[in-house]
Amino acid sequence: MKADKNDVTSLIKTARGQLDGILKMIEDDRYCMDISNQLMAAQAIIKKANKAILSAHMQCCVTEAVESGNPQNKIEELVNLINKL
Repeated sequence: MKADKNDVTSLIKTARGQLDGILKMIEDDRYCMDISNQLMAAQAIIKKANKAILSAHMQCCVTEAVESGNPQNKIEELVNLINKL
């Protein structure tokens, strides 16, 4: 992985902590909207981590593939990923 491991790890650990908190909220039968807001916050952190990973991939792996004259595999990977969105 070419993204900053410390940054991504920190984001994922934060999201994990949020998910643990959300589980506790569910167990405590907390208000639906409060749970939903926390779910959206966790999703935002995971999205931020994914953006960092994909950005690093494009800046490093895809760039290297283009410079080597064989970008097709990396382009197909990105297209397949976009299709999952």
